[in-house]
Amino acid sequence: MNLIAPSILSCDFSRIGEEVESCLNSGADLLHVDVMDGIFVRNITIGPPVVKAIRKCTPLKLDVHLMIDRPLRYIPEFLDAGSDIITFHAEADSPADEVIDLIKKAGKTAGMAVSPNTPIDTVLPYLDRLGLVLIMSVEPGFGGQSFMPSVLPKVTALKEEIERRGLNIDIEIDGGINDETIAQAKKAGANVFVSGSYIFKSEDRKAAIEKLRSIANGFD
Repeated sequence: MNLIAPSILSCDFSRIGEEVESCLNSGADLLHVDVMDGIFVRNITIGPPVVKAIRKCTPLKLDVHLMIDRPLRYIPEFLDAGSDIITFHAEADSPADEVIDLIKKAGKTAGMAVSPNTPIDTVLPYLDRLGLVLIMSVEPGFGGQSFMPSVLPKVTALKEEIERRGLNIDIEIDGGINDETIAQAKKAGANVFVSGSYIFKSEDRKAAIEKLRSIANGFD
């Protein structure tokens, strides 16, 4: 199934409750929440209190993307805040097995993300225990960047390995996804599409989400 996940990094944070409601009313499948600590990436965004506030505003699943240096320290807080999916980076400084264990023991979905220059082989030892793999199609840290088609072979290689093992894992792509780039990402093998600027800057967000979904569904 193709899923559209608006990234609240591009929303108006002074009206975050309204923005979250707008995503639900516009037909979003889940909500992508970017957490940055100023260490793993240069930007600083939000933490567990804001995730907890968002949880109160919406029934949408919260797809929490941890761009933080030592995720293991904060997994319990993000679980308590109401995260449904917690994705941490393969490049982060925490034992991946322990992070995955903590998420899965709470009955939530564990995801692993890779930055553009990280080989997809980094994820493969953990693949059997993941529910989602996020491939970044921009450098993590800031919204509004241009899509990097150079990551698409990683998407295809991951898709082939998932199928070879007979696993049921979502392949998410994040960075520069719009009505032009989503076709490339879908053809490569992705099925969860994070889109920030394209959706939130659209005059008609519902139409924008429907267009993305229609394009992705056209390749099924």
